[in-house]
Amino acid sequence: MNFDISEEQQLLQETIQQYAENECPPTRIRELFESKDGWEPTFWKGLIEMGLGGLVVPEEFGGAGLEALDLALAQETLAYSGAPGPFLGHSLCCLALALAGSDEQKQKWLPRLATGEALGSVALGEEGGAWQPEEWTLPAGGSLTGEKRYVPHAGGADVIVVGVAGPGLALVERESSGVTIEDYAGIDRVRPVDTLKLDGVSAEALPGGAEAAGKLRDTALVLLAADAFGAARRLIDMCVAYSKQREQFGVTIAHFQALKHQLANMAVEIEPARGLYWYAAHALDHLPDEAPRSAALAKSHICDRAMQIARDSVEAHGGIGFTWECDVQMWFKRIMFDRAFMGQPSVHRERAAQLADW
Repeated sequence: MNFDISEEQQLLQETIQQYAENECPPTRIRELFESKDGWEPTFWKGLIEMGLGGLVVPEEFGGAGLEALDLALAQETLAYSGAPGPFLGHSLCCLALALAGSDEQKQKWLPRLATGEALGSVALGEEGGAWQPEEWTLPAGGSLTGEKRYVPHAGGADVIVVGVAGPGLALVERESSGVTIEDYAGIDRVRPVDTLKLDGVSAEALPGGAEAAGKLRDTALVLLAADAFGAARRLIDMCVAYSKQREQFGVTIAHFQALKHQLANMAVEIEPARGLYWYAAHALDHLPDEAPRSAALAKSHICDRAMQIARDSVEAHGGIGFTWECDVQMWFKRIMFDRAFMGQPSVHRERAAQLADW
């Protein structure tokens, strides 16, 4: 039995990576970091033309109709490249509408989201680290009043899926009266987040929101795990390349046994975790009973392992590893984002234990 990804999925990753390397190399990512913009319209347009805007949008609405694993593989590849843009929030918005939207809501938004005519996002977090559906306190109803935190690319989104008490999901258009968006100084400057303030804002409930809220959360966890995995892989490759260039005592530091051990340990820490997020993504579509715990394990374990690799990467680069000028900091901050967004690893380890009846 073949447990590897398909040739089509491998081609998807190769195509994304080649495009990202050509159109948004580290020099461009650094410019975005320094500009605090985090938005590269031309790059996002290219991803849309490749079909990434509608990977999980059903074919009848103009999307590719693919599964969560395909979405996660794309997320991993974008992370490896350090790619900017709203892929995470946009994809989750598409999924929420596909899972829980009415026929009218799907007809109105999914074709536009798939073609890039509209940009979507999700507003799930609340004050005090309340990310989980059962923790949402924003009162549901035809109008919404309250605040949601850490909303990806809220300033550029046309439509935002908002988590409400119940739990449930509601649809808000950014241009609606009563919507205020405040910039939040997030750690990852190519994936900005905002605070969304709602004051009597007109909202449409997603009919299947109660059933879809949990899967939306679990998909977000898997995507963050995939993103952290991709960023960790990139850091290891950067460390190996640096060790072959940096010289001390007349030889490259790749000759030093201690560094060899460190790099080997970093690879051993992260590579076996690939199957963890693959399985969690597969479970989302094919093993619903196992999906919540698999997603929690993937998020908690991979983000923790990736964070340790980020720290080790700083050390492997020596004195320059701690500086802004070193590219390590861009992927380090990406992993920090993944670790914190949707809840710290400790939160999901506890969830995994509860789901296992420990």
